[in-house]
Amino acid sequence: MNLVFILLSLFALSVAGTCSEPARPLEKANVLPLALDDHFQFRKFKNFRLDPALDKERKAGQSNQTNLTFEFLKQRAYYKAVNSRDKREREGEYFTFFWKATVPADITVRFEYRQENLENHVQAREISCPNAKGNMTTKFAIVGDDYYEDGRITAWRALLIEDGKIVGLTQSYLWN
Repeated sequence: MNLVFILLSLFALSVAGTCSEPARPLEKANVLPLALDDHFQFRKFKNFRLDPALDKERKAGQSNQTNLTFEFLKQRAYYKAVNSRDKREREGEYFTFFWKATVPADITVRFEYRQENLENHVQAREISCPNAKGNMTTKFAIVGDDYYEDGRITAWRALLIEDGKIVGLTQSYLWN
């Protein structure tokens, strides 16, 4: 039984891919044509905000199991943070996008977002995923000074871009 579980776990890890390159900020998020393609789609996303100012509010309204989950994520984000400066550099918002490509393609994942203190100004970050195929995971982090100076993220969207065209899209309900 354990051997079957281990083999299935290894298979799942070999099928899933990640784009390990760090996200690069864009000076300007150019408008791209929309050409949605069924071969590329977002499956789900996870959002995690690490802000000590929110800890009391979070703990008051959650179950014990949710608190344990949050504590695990918090400890993972603070891993290897030696002092308060290191911790501050890790505080902010983390986004993980799970998407699928059924055909191999050079995909760029773009994360466009608005922050509280910048009102309608759109910022963007990109990660290139060459020869992407199968289930993929892409992570973005708005942390440290970017988070504390510009505020929390109020609206966002994620794009899958191939050859200068948007082939996959997901967005928050506040994005317009």
